Amino acid sequence: MSSRGSDVAGQMRAALFRRGRRPGLRTAKTTLAAVLSFVLAQQLGTSPQPVLAPLTALLVVQLTMYETLASGLQRVASVLAGVLIAVGVATVVGLTWWSLGAVVAASLVIGRLMRLGAHLLEVPISAMLVLAVGGAEGAALDRVYETLIGASVGVAVNLVIAAPLYVQPASDALGELAERMAAFLRQLADQLGEGWSRESADRMLSEARRLGGEVARADRTLARAQDSARFNPRIAQAREALPRLLTGLTGLEHTYLTIRNLCRSLLDRTYFVPSEQAETVYDTQVRGVLAQVLQAAADAVEHVSAVTSGTEGQDAARTEVDRRLSELHRHRDRLAELLHEESTADRAAWQQHGALITALDRMRIEVEAAVRPPEEAWRPPPVIEFQRRALRQIVAAARRRAEHRRRRS
Repeated sequence: MSSRGSDVAGQMRAALFRRGRRPGLRTAKTTLAAVLSFVLAQQLGTSPQPVLAPLTALLVVQLTMYETLASGLQRVASVLAGVLIAVGVATVVGLTWWSLGAVVAASLVIGRLMRLGAHLLEVPISAMLVLAVGGAEGAALDRVYETLIGASVGVAVNLVIAAPLYVQPASDALGELAERMAAFLRQLADQLGEGWSRESADRMLSEARRLGGEVARADRTLARAQDSARFNPRIAQAREALPRLLTGLTGLEHTYLTIRNLCRSLLDRTYFVPSEQAETVYDTQVRGVLAQVLQAAADAVEHVSAVTSGTEGQDAARTEVDRRLSELHRHRDRLAELLHEESTADRAAWQQHGALITALDRMRIEVEAAVRPPEEAWRPPPVIEFQRRALRQIVAAARRRAEHRRRRS
């Protein structure tokens, strides 16, 4: 097998057997929930062919317990809203082109106010199906019952077969981000040692901006880990690990911003001299000391993941980070002296040199913050806070309108 083929096979294995993921778990739970909900709906006699119950179960079952519960509540809310709208319209008029348009428009508006997200279209769909049978009470209740059955079975299956925690994938993503950032800092240090030009500065800034994708991926993975901890029987493990991971990710995100500002300062300096002098904007001694600063920063960043992972060697790793940051600060002071001497001869350069030193100082502070012991325990945010807030806004608006009408009367 070629090296390219082996790489592709390795990526497929990594995607299927990533730590924290059990292959086939969601497929098995979804299938089981669909079958159980169909059998239960048949036993209760909701309709001759109760396919809405397994359909709801298919849509409700998610990877985490929180996602399953939120999806079930949103789907029930969307179906109830659609049924109520259709029954209300059907009691006044039948199915006409303008009543259909009014129902769809009202359903979409109410669904957006309730912030139903991916379940928004369930409101007009439920309303149209009930309106098509003349708003019959039996059809409306059957749709509600089957939705409740499918959602309940989906939540129950996900509760019995506990969803996995995604703490380890989040820790792995944080470690990969730290490695990529450290590798970039070393690459930038090597480039300074080999030589400097406007083209190399522009290329390194582009490389720094690409790190934003790695930061976003780590952020998404950590968000999934927080969702997986909600209503999970193993939440104690997440409560212990998530504060460290959140602190580390916040520090690395801010470090990424300082790296990007650092590269921007290095590029800007080449534009404050004639183009033919851009390659000599920093002399050999300045570039050598700056490379030492970046090497120390890379060593410090590389040890961040060992602190946030919670392994037995985290205290030693935190000590190593502090040692590397002290080394960074020492080289930074030497760099500041050299740049100050250059600013004396070229007063127009003090602003660019100041921006460079400021970026290095911020980098040191943010890396130090990434390995700081967390001060607060992790608490999951309230369930479906968006929907609760939207319902409160709807109730408040209705009260204001009623009060306004009462005053007018």
